[in-house]
Amino acid sequence: MRKTFAILGATLIAAATIQTAAASDRHHRSKAQPAPITQSVRDSNAFWPSQPTTPDWQRYANGALSAPAGR
Repeated sequence: MRKTFAILGATLIAAATIQTAAASDRHHRSKAQPAPITQSVRDSNAFWPSQPTTPDWQRYANGALSAPAGR
């Protein structure tokens, strides 16, 4: 009876080890390639106007630095 349990236990341990090794092997596959992007989509923001480099102080003429009305 002891031999039977020992053989059964060893078989279960071996099966669990093999199953774990097979499961971890599946997760190390190469990642899928991303979908190709056309040139027009890639450069869609290329023509965005750049921000002004000099401060635009004319907007604040006559001390207009207060909060917006209606708040």
